[in-house]
Amino acid sequence: MRPDKLKELLARVRDGSVSLDDALEELARLPFADLGHTVVDHHRALRTGFPEVVLGEFKTAGQISAIVAERAKAGDNVLVTRVDPETAAAVCADVEGVEHRPEARSLVLLQAPIEHTGAGPIAVVTAGTSDLPVAEEAALTAEMAGNEVVRVNDVGVAGVHRLLHRLEDLRRASVIVVVAGMEGALPSVVGGLVSCPVVAVPTSVGYGASFNGVTALLGMLSSCAAGVTVVNIDNGFGAGYAASLINRVGHQP
Repeated sequence: MRPDKLKELLARVRDGSVSLDDALEELARLPFADLGHTVVDHHRALRTGFPEVVLGEFKTAGQISAIVAERAKAGDNVLVTRVDPETAAAVCADVEGVEHRPEARSLVLLQAPIEHTGAGPIAVVTAGTSDLPVAEEAALTAEMAGNEVVRVNDVGVAGVHRLLHRLEDLRRASVIVVVAGMEGALPSVVGGLVSCPVVAVPTSVGYGASFNGVTALLGMLSSCAAGVTVVNIDNGFGAGYAASLINRVGHQP
C-alpha cells in the first residue's frame, strides 16, 4: 500500500464513508502476504516510499504471475526485473495489464499515475550499445520511481567527442547514472565534467582481461573523480533506485 492510499483510507474513516471494520479488512493484508513460495511485502512503500520490486531471474512464470497478481490487489504499480522473453510472454498472458519492456528485460504493471517527485532529471549514460540492457533497467527503475529520465547512449571514451556533444544534458541533470563495461573509464570522465552525484554501473561487457565486469568494477572503485559511487556489476536496478533516492532527498511530500 502506498502512503497516499493509506492517507485516503484513513480520511474516509474519519469522515464516516468507510467503517472501522471495512478499514480493518482493507488493512488485513498489511504488512505482508504469504504465498508459500514468496512472502509479498505490502508494507514496503510505507517504509521506503517505493513498492517492492520483483527480481524475475530464477523464478518461474507461475511464481511471478502469483506475485504480480497479489501486488495488483493493493493497486500498486509493479516492476519485475531480469525476465527472459519466454517467461515474460507467459506472465503477460496470465495477468491482465502486464507489459513487457524487452529493452530493459523487465515487466511492468501500471495501475496508478506516476507522480514526478524528483528534484530534476536523471541522466542515464551508456558507454556503448552493448550496455543498453543494464542502462534501460536503470532508466525504467528511475521512471517508475517518479523521475524524468534523459538517455545519453553510446558516448564512450573511444570517441569522447560524442560525450561532449551531450554536455548540456549532463549538466542539466540532478543525478547521473553511467553504465560502462570494458575498462570502465567513462564515469571518471563524466565525474570530471559535472557537479552532481554520479552513480557508476560496471557491466560484464568485454572479453579476456575484463573478467566479466570485474575490471570495470575495480576501475570505477578507483576513480580519481570525486562524487562517483559504484554499484555491483550489471546492477541497473540498484543504480536507478539509488539515483532516485538521491534525487528525492528533501523533496518528499
